[in-house]
Amino acid sequence: MAGKDKGKSKSLVASGTVAKNRRARFDYAIEDTFEAGVMLAGTEVKSLRRGQASINEAYAGERGGELFLFNAHVPEYEAGKTFGHEPRRARKLLLHRREIAKLIIAIRREGMTLIPLSIYFNKRGVAKVGLALARGKQKADKRAAIKDRDWKRQKSRLLHARD
Repeated sequence: MAGKDKGKSKSLVASGTVAKNRRARFDYAIEDTFEAGVMLAGTEVKSLRRGQASINEAYAGERGGELFLFNAHVPEYEAGKTFGHEPRRARKLLLHRREIAKLIIAIRREGMTLIPLSIYFNKRGVAKVGLALARGKQKADKRAAIKDRDWKRQKSRLLHARD
């Protein structure tokens, strides 16, 4: 049994979150969330398993009746130079046909956008993208969110100091 893992390399991110868009909930008012598969090249999967990805500037959009993830940065896998990939290429999102139709109709409406919240590996080891259908926040809404967050932090400090 000791030789069972022979030849397999241990990955840094076996399962779990690879990349998060931390500013998404601050910049957007999220109305609905979805889970989508993503078509990746082999070197992209290896790069994701090493925990190397950035979706801070990424968004999802329609092209030819299908949804794609644009501007997500997955760096090239160093050991796979021959079979490398373009780091910021458009990646096709895999959803059911009804979900795709629903999302396309929603993003064609004024002010709605589809943003990735996270890239992660599910329990089966398949790469997934957590998407959110969102509406952009105005500057005043962002200020209110900052004010609420600061008040909650101060309130918890006061309650903790009281005990």
